Amino acid sequence: MQNEDDIRGLAKTMEFMRAISILFVILHCYWFCYEAFTNWKFTIAIVDKILWNFQRNTGLFSSLLWTKFFAIVFLALSCLGTKGIKNEKITWTKISIALIIGVIFFFFNFWILSIQLPKIQVASLYISSVSVGYIGLLMGGVWMSRLLKNNLMDDVFNIENESFMQETRLLENEYSVNLPTRFYYQKKWNEGWINIVNPFRATIVLGTPGSGKSFAVINNYIKQQIEKGFSMYIYDFKFDDLSTIAYNHLLKHTDKYKIPPKFYVINFDDPRKSHRCNPIHPAFMTDISDAYESAYTIMLNLNKTWIQKQGDFFVESPIILLASIIWYLKIYENGKYCTFPHAIELLNKKYADVFTILRSYPELENYLSPFIDAWEGGAQDQLQGQIASAKIPLSRMISPALYWVMTGDDFSLDINNPDEPKILCVGNNPDRQNIYSAALGLYNSRIVKLINKKDQLKSSVIIDELPTIYFRGLDNLIATARSNKVAVCLGFQDFSQLTRDYGDKESKVIQNTVGNIFSGQVVGETAKTLSERFGKVLQKRQSMTINRQDKSTSISTQMDSLIPPSKISNLTQGMFVGSVSDNFDQRIEQKIFHSEIIVDVEKVLSEEKKYKPIPEIMSFLDGNGLDSMETQINSNYRQIKEDVENIVLRELDRIENDPSLEHLVKNDKK
Repeated sequence: MQNEDDIRGLAKTMEFMRAISILFVILHCYWFCYEAFTNWKFTIAIVDKILWNFQRNTGLFSSLLWTKFFAIVFLALSCLGTKGIKNEKITWTKISIALIIGVIFFFFNFWILSIQLPKIQVASLYISSVSVGYIGLLMGGVWMSRLLKNNLMDDVFNIENESFMQETRLLENEYSVNLPTRFYYQKKWNEGWINIVNPFRATIVLGTPGSGKSFAVINNYIKQQIEKGFSMYIYDFKFDDLSTIAYNHLLKHTDKYKIPPKFYVINFDDPRKSHRCNPIHPAFMTDISDAYESAYTIMLNLNKTWIQKQGDFFVESPIILLASIIWYLKIYENGKYCTFPHAIELLNKKYADVFTILRSYPELENYLSPFIDAWEGGAQDQLQGQIASAKIPLSRMISPALYWVMTGDDFSLDINNPDEPKILCVGNNPDRQNIYSAALGLYNSRIVKLINKKDQLKSSVIIDELPTIYFRGLDNLIATARSNKVAVCLGFQDFSQLTRDYGDKESKVIQNTVGNIFSGQVVGETAKTLSERFGKVLQKRQSMTINRQDKSTSISTQMDSLIPPSKISNLTQGMFVGSVSDNFDQRIEQKIFHSEIIVDVEKVLSEEKKYKPIPEIMSFLDGNGLDSMETQINSNYRQIKEDVENIVLRELDRIENDPSLEHLVKNDKK
């Protein structure tokens, strides 16, 4: 803060400047209205002599504008030292009016001198107009100086302090996703880029419903990664929003792939628009732990509360039972009946028959020991509870359409196989998500296992509305798949939603291992967490005291949030904050961004009008050209039940006729 001596010295200097300015105005009027001053007898000989010498040596009075120009220059300099304001109601409108009046009356009054009136009247009019103009300019200048000195008072939302320079370079590589932006910095909007140069370090896209996360970010991920030749797995919660984009963009850019990928769809709502795929195909299960993973995923998707109770007896028991049945179907007749529908049907058979069959296989006997102990020990209530914990949730999945889709073999789930690249879209339905999520989670868990391998095609896993499905092994995929060129993009609303559905530990791992993060409007703890992630920056603070005589201002600096939670909680649709990661060979100094992602809405709408719908995959027409979808689906449903019935009969007959398994028959009868 300036000391009192400096303030007094500055004030005297400004007063001197204004006095010189007024002197130039007086001399201007005296020279150009000299005849009137002569008539008024206000002329001074010594002054006349000095002015004539000035005119002869400098030409100061050769034009009306010279003296006016010098008067305004000294007036402007004097306004720079204006003291504190006594009126807080000064506005730019008032300043503009005063300046306009001043300029008109001070500079555009030359025509008055040519009016055909007596010289005294002309001089009076001219001097009056110059005086009015000068006073207008003086008022405008003083007000402007006072207002500009308090510009921090106008920035009530601290926008200037919290704006910062962002990345303006376009940094591309063979994997990058690049989004054009517009950001505010130094009182203007600037064009920039968000460069995700390493998508393999995983990406999170947050935002409340309607914040624009799908339209601005996820849709661009799909389009740009198809253009760069990625194989792709897309979880489409509101089928077929994302699937239609992927299908039509692939049609335009198949030339970006060495081997054109095939487009596959899993859709339980409409079997006509769905391929068939067996997620527990025996060829991709090499160990009983694979069966356990599949059972784990299914049961936790059907019972979201179990995610918080992993390891409990009544959580693990049904998982182990289902895993045993899946592995049994894998080893029975070389996996001929190893499908999820067959597993459901076998589980619903008499438990005495099921246990007798499973125990006849040495590799399953130890796995089932908790059930066998309860069975042989007469703990029927405990056993019934264990079995019911598996049967009741799985019974919700008994559906002819679901059985149809999950028993076929149209394609395999190794989507990033270099010889057979695929783009796979799996569709959920918000009205049936509790049922469909379990089946789709099974596809997820198998895909995670299959794509996270070396020497495969670069691939992308895009999951919109992540909490609607339990993605077993997602945290491990993010942590380990980078070296195998697997890019993961996860969309959800906020961290609390993820914690609710994935548990605190797994949610924290996902939050802390992603390298790229986008956030639209989010509130509460999520906004606070993000603000802390973006860090603090040195910001200017101004405090002001105004009294009748003077104003004192102090300016200080302090570390404060670069993007505070309140800003994140009130982001406009299309505005995003976040940070990106970089590479050794592509350094990004400013990784944090707070900008509007530019989307050419007219272009997008024009493209969407030309989109082709996803075609029907199966016609279900019989030999007479009639629709037989219901007949074929129901026939498949009955065939599965018949297969399981025959398996049980054949296996019980085998056990009964095998002397080495005689003890199982006795226990069963007992």
